[in-house]
Amino acid sequence: MNMHVTVNPGRQPWRSGCLMLLAVSLVSSACAPMTVNQIIADPSRYRNQAVRVSGAVVDSYSLANRGAYRIDDGTGQLWIVSETGVPRRSARVTVKGRVREGFNLGPLGDRINLPPGVGAGLILMESSHKAKN
Repeated sequence: MNMHVTVNPGRQPWRSGCLMLLAVSLVSSACAPMTVNQIIADPSRYRNQAVRVSGAVVDSYSLANRGAYRIDDGTGQLWIVSETGVPRRSARVTVKGRVREGFNLGPLGDRINLPPGVGAGLILMESSHKAKN
């Protein structure tokens, strides 16, 4: 018994539509906004990953156009390290960067009452930020 199946490779619109949807979802989730609490709760999941967070600047320190600032988004606080200048206190910012764990103070971080992210050595190395008043 001979069977012959004809396939028309030029006309598969569902395939190109699926590929387009997959590409758009990958690009949009690559730097999707998240909460500080999500990052602090599972830092190993986000280590060296690009993330975007928004919040109010509660501390800000700079020297020679470099510095660090801490944001609070209502779910937690996170230190941001910048090489392009820091926003002023009380500014609302959206920050993009990579999550880094630089050190671990262990129980000492709890004893000296550091913010949750700092006690575990968790910071965000900023790649860009946009500030609003």
